[in-house]
Amino acid sequence: MVKRLPPLNPLRAFEATARHASLTKAAAELNVTHGAISHQIKALEQSLGVKLFERTGQRVTLTPHGAELLPAVSTAFDGIAAATQRMTRPASAGTLSVACVPALLLLWMTPRLGSFMAQYPDIRLTLIPSNDARDVRAPEIDVCVHYGDGSWTDCWMRKWSGLELFPVVSPTLINNRPIRTVRDLADHVFLHGDDGREWHTWLAAADGLDLERGRRHHLGDARTATEAAVHGHGVALGDSVTASTLLARGMLVAPFSLSVPAIDDFYVVCRNEMRSTPIVQLFIDWLFAEKEQADSRADAPVAGRIGIRRKRPALRVIGAKPVS
Repeated sequence: MVKRLPPLNPLRAFEATARHASLTKAAAELNVTHGAISHQIKALEQSLGVKLFERTGQRVTLTPHGAELLPAVSTAFDGIAAATQRMTRPASAGTLSVACVPALLLLWMTPRLGSFMAQYPDIRLTLIPSNDARDVRAPEIDVCVHYGDGSWTDCWMRKWSGLELFPVVSPTLINNRPIRTVRDLADHVFLHGDDGREWHTWLAAADGLDLERGRRHHLGDARTATEAAVHGHGVALGDSVTASTLLARGMLVAPFSLSVPAIDDFYVVCRNEMRSTPIVQLFIDWLFAEKEQADSRADAPVAGRIGIRRKRPALRVIGAKPVS
């Protein structure tokens, strides 16, 4: 049996008037005249056979019949609005699997995930700390945020960020064992997050390559090296993306002003067929928007206290005789 419902436009006029307790404000919201609102309410009252409002000057108040009707009408309109929004925006429900460089995942992405979860509460995340090139082809992974040279083939990629490298150390360690010049690094343990290339690049720029013979630990990745620096186990190379929050919070300090470009960059990478899926699009758009906001806030300066003039490479003239 077909249920008889009141006309839609009179119901809209009723709901807006009840919410504002004003015919004038309801008319402004619905972009119609005061008289049109009054006419629609009268039509609804005639259709239902009951009075919905009491009118006192410029204000209106609900009658018991109106108060009984309003919750059902409001709920119905809210449901229609929510369903329309879901239909007109990209799909935002389901599962999303993200592989991310461990240091970036722990130190940069995780603290910011609250905004993504608030915007897309129906997306269930699986986060995998990894920088393995095989992640791009793995069927169980939807999108990757990897550190590399951009040499992935037959896939979609976009550079997310470059980064600068500079030494970082805990405040406690530097207070107990001051670092006033590059030579003071000889009294500290070097913490490596890679095979040693990054520290080599920075020390070469600081004219301190002889310091590479000092005490050192290779800790597997930048995340572990940074954590070890936070705990005072030595001096690590931080970067302008993942170390920014730790610097801002005073958990680390950057004793030198010299920074060098990292060997590689951060990229967002995924299989070509995944790029067009709505959930992946949402995540990629959020990731770039968050990076833009972080850059505009400039969480912490990366420059330290001690100025170092970058060493210039010696010029070599081909065919010239050495000076004796």
